[in-house]
Amino acid sequence: MTRGGEDNPRSTLIDRILEREQEMFLSVPSRYPAPCQADPRGFRIHRSAQFSVWSEKALRSYLNDLEQAAKEDRNLMTLKYARMENLIPQLHHDPEVAEWIDRIVSLQLKWQQALSARYPALLGRGRPLEEDAGGATSFATYLRGELETYSRKTLELVYGEVTGAEAAGHNLTEGIYSFLVKNLGYESIDAAEARIRQGKA
Repeated sequence: MTRGGEDNPRSTLIDRILEREQEMFLSVPSRYPAPCQADPRGFRIHRSAQFSVWSEKALRSYLNDLEQAAKEDRNLMTLKYARMENLIPQLHHDPEVAEWIDRIVSLQLKWQQALSARYPALLGRGRPLEEDAGGATSFATYLRGELETYSRKTLELVYGEVTGAEAAGHNLTEGIYSFLVKNLGYESIDAAEARIRQGKA
């Protein structure tokens, strides 16, 4: 689900990405079952929120990753979950790429922590931030597993955008959650936090 269903290059790219991802996600082997496989609408809402802060160039690069993987009969969603569970070796071995991934995870974790401090009820519904516990995969583990499925080109673009946002003092996670809550029917993050605290969401 893109922003208000608007017709522009970015929303079209996100829709194409979601179609490709959902095809892969629904065919992930049963060893990696996820409740959201039974909730296609929820999957699209949450994934579109992530891509809402990406540039058109990064979106095009990732769409190309997905299309190339499909041609090679590789399921990037399966690879992501396998990496999350440490069932397969790392997908990138270039030290520079490893540094990009580490930096992206570090910055996004910092943004997630900052937002959690402001909106504990809303963010408390998500994954634990750093520690995998009780069968729950942490935000950091999930993000790292996903980043490893991106091509070097996509990672370089995402790295540039994430570090650029940090330099400008922007919290991209806030942008993601702002998009997410609006697509879930709330006026703002503050409104969503208030409803959850009142037990009405």
